[in-house]
Amino acid sequence: MREITYAEAVKEALSEAMRENEDVFMLGEDIGIYGGAFGVTRGMVEEFGEERIRSTPISESAIAGAAVGSAMTGMRPIFEIQFSDFITIALDQIVNQAAKIRYMYGGKARIPLVMRTPGGSGTGAAAQHSQSLENWTAHIPGLKVIQPATAYDAKGLLHAAIEDDNPVMFYEHKLCYRTTSDVPAEKYTIPIGVADIKEVGTDITVVATGIMVHKAIEAAKILQEKKISIEVVDPRTLVPLDKKTITNSVMKTGRAVVVTESVKRSGFSAELASVIAESESFDFLDAPIVRLAGAEIPMPYHPELEKKAVPQVADIVEACEKLMAKK
Repeated sequence: MREITYAEAVKEALSEAMRENEDVFMLGEDIGIYGGAFGVTRGMVEEFGEERIRSTPISESAIAGAAVGSAMTGMRPIFEIQFSDFITIALDQIVNQAAKIRYMYGGKARIPLVMRTPGGSGTGAAAQHSQSLENWTAHIPGLKVIQPATAYDAKGLLHAAIEDDNPVMFYEHKLCYRTTSDVPAEKYTIPIGVADIKEVGTDITVVATGIMVHKAIEAAKILQEKKISIEVVDPRTLVPLDKKTITNSVMKTGRAVVVTESVKRSGFSAELASVIAESESFDFLDAPIVRLAGAEIPMPYHPELEKKAVPQVADIVEACEKLMAKK
């Protein structure tokens, strides 16, 4: 076991999959010599060549369409949308084609593709390059949606996504790329649809996604000094969602805080809260469910305003303290 960054773990999984299976190839803007917008694929074109690391024109609809078509003919494409905001240009290919073809063809056609895309705020990239739109694809039947928070999870879940015969949306938070964790050098997979308890606690369950997992873990350390014990649950995959792990944790703690970066209105935080409210864990609640999520504004450019637009560690700490005060 060695400690590597999230970006290195993603690249390692991509390289291992391509060495193992010649049907796996990649396509996207500037993924070749330039190495991608965040450098994840840097050096891969030298190993695998331009036929398998295909730098494309600036056309997300063409990239997604080529991926869907090649997947139908037996290839296993991995296409990169440079910023998750630009999925808007490829929604027809993803939502109306990739998500539905296997169902409409009665299982006779498969769509084994993976969409990789960096999402979220924190880099000062402003309103058109900082959104968290994973909830959009989670809403569509036929798509699997993965949002790993750690390097270990990113490598194992990416292998699982590449091997899946269905379209998988793989969201990588920009701020996670530089985070590190222990990652095995050999190939391994993590089952899609299995949550992970990142911190064990007894007083409050904090269900967090993406970069909010790291913020929740940091908040848990602060709250521990205040004699408040937090259990941090990371769903890891939004679709399929591991409801059992979430509800079991809430039944143990009796309190729940849900933390996502996506905008609160109609965001995935509402789905997580409803999972708790509609399950047997609702009867174990000692206080109402608390939702922390993004503000209902376009993402600001100014760094201080950007921080105000999404939950921070202090917000999680404050929410948990207030929740513990309720009897």
